[in-house]
Amino acid sequence: MLSTSCQDNSKKSSTTSETMQIKDIHSFSKPNEAVINHLDWKANINFEDKTIEATANYKIEVQKGVESITLDIKELQIKSITDLGSNEALPYKIEEPIEHLGSALVIEVTNATSSISIDYSTSTDAEALQWLSPVQTSGKKHPFLFTQSQAILARSWIPIQDSPGIRLSYTAQVQVPPGLLALMSAENPQKKNDSGLYSFKMEQKIPAYLMALAVGDLEFQSLGSRTGVYAEPSMLDKSAYEFAETEDMIQVAEKLYGPYRWERYDLLVLPPSFPFGGMENPRLTFATPTILAGDRSLTSLVAHELAHSWSGNLVTNATWNDFWLNEGFTVYFEQRIMEALYGRPYSEMLATLSLNGLKTEVEDMIAAGKADDTRLKLNLDDRNPDDGVTSIAYDKGYNFLRLLEETVGRAKFDAFLKKYFEDNAFGVMDTEGFIDYLEANLIASNNLGIKPEFYSSWIYEPGLPANHPLPKSDKFEKVEAALENWMLNENKENLISGFGSDTWSSHEWLHFVRELPTPLNEDQMAQLDKAFGFTQTGNSEVLAAWLELVIANQYAPGYEKLDYFLVNTGRRKFLSPLYKELIKTEKGKEMALDIYKKARPNYHYVSSNSIDAILGLKQ
Repeated sequence: MLSTSCQDNSKKSSTTSETMQIKDIHSFSKPNEAVINHLDWKANINFEDKTIEATANYKIEVQKGVESITLDIKELQIKSITDLGSNEALPYKIEEPIEHLGSALVIEVTNATSSISIDYSTSTDAEALQWLSPVQTSGKKHPFLFTQSQAILARSWIPIQDSPGIRLSYTAQVQVPPGLLALMSAENPQKKNDSGLYSFKMEQKIPAYLMALAVGDLEFQSLGSRTGVYAEPSMLDKSAYEFAETEDMIQVAEKLYGPYRWERYDLLVLPPSFPFGGMENPRLTFATPTILAGDRSLTSLVAHELAHSWSGNLVTNATWNDFWLNEGFTVYFEQRIMEALYGRPYSEMLATLSLNGLKTEVEDMIAAGKADDTRLKLNLDDRNPDDGVTSIAYDKGYNFLRLLEETVGRAKFDAFLKKYFEDNAFGVMDTEGFIDYLEANLIASNNLGIKPEFYSSWIYEPGLPANHPLPKSDKFEKVEAALENWMLNENKENLISGFGSDTWSSHEWLHFVRELPTPLNEDQMAQLDKAFGFTQTGNSEVLAAWLELVIANQYAPGYEKLDYFLVNTGRRKFLSPLYKELIKTEKGKEMALDIYKKARPNYHYVSSNSIDAILGLKQ
């Protein structure tokens, strides 16, 4: 059971307010009976057999009369469990595994038990861990390890109460091979040492999905007084250039919604197999190298992960059914950061891309019989919470919050959001608790007279409501006009030179490619490719969109790049649409399966699990 805030405007945080109990269907833990408060983790990283040998020491709180504490594990090898107070072995049992969830580790305790120790090791195929050989890295000389704990994969590398509604602080000591640097979602070293032993401390309590570890040949470069970037040496200067405006983003964010509460904000650029654009691990955002476009044009992703320092890390969704409370708020916050830095015309391009992508995803999900998954409040019972990671949580959530802003006015909405983050800092929130908070602190307090139907249609009903915001982008209108002229004129090759595209941003190019009609014949594809170099572009967003057209229009000159991109990129956002497009034809499916044989070893479990399903390879 989870504690989640359900407070009015007279109460402060979820740790001191009255609470209601919520069951997390994706965790075996029972924190209302016994809960972890602190973890002290000691680990040895073994690249040879791809395992972590570890001792996890916990400070726990056990309610009166309770005789066990339950943790989540997945394919961990438990060696021993000890009461640290008495130094006696504790009886335990591992229950039968359940699909997606792993197993419950039930440990016998008493009211006198305040600390326990678990010796264990991870399996060689732990789902959170990706072990990379030297050839899979930029430097080609040293191995690499990184974790991805969200949504419920922390249990595959640490015995933990793996629910977003349960917070704990932690310390750690990690032994790695000499010559490598270890980093965690905590206070981090900035240089390698000779011993390979590194210590970490995270004083603020965080949920298990924000536990993170990376080990590799890494170096650090400062970006400001509280910002910096880690990367492999060959990637460091490029990464530092790309992220040079990070401190400016933090200052903008603080002006909007209050102080940054995590001391430092550093970024780690991972190898290309990282399955996401970014992961908001506190103090150390993991970032994909696919955003290193060379012109800082894709750094809205940094704004997004930074925004998570408030929405998600500071105020966390109570369960994965409430995922939109993390991501919808974060996209809204991201857009406001980008508007403050680069102006409304720039952020309206992002908003337009968001809405267009959302419309497509809603249509596709409804056509696939998944209309219920287009609701903001999800029902993921008996399902992998990863199923909820769609644009619904992100972009439908954003558009709902933007509609609220447009309805009540920006000044009122900003004051409301700032208070929301302050009142619920280091707490959790579920959808119903948010509705209560919204009514008390925005609607009623401002006498707005907004009826529940206004927001219930967005939160509890499928599809995209007709009253969604309508962003207006003059820049995109010019792109669309240029595209229309190209389509209407027979002498297309000469017309390209007059496009006026020399000053286009990545977002304008992306909009242009996405708006191209299908089908296009080979001559048209070749003309576009010759004029704009789409097949050879270094911008991953534009390239991925172009490769969808390569597949749809059977543009053979793009196949080599398609093969290379799928083999050497692990970001699921790019992979899924390309594989889905390939399997629309028999020839394409054959190509997909051939490429996937080479590519799958390079993918993290998060991506390979999704692509297995797309290609029909799951058991």
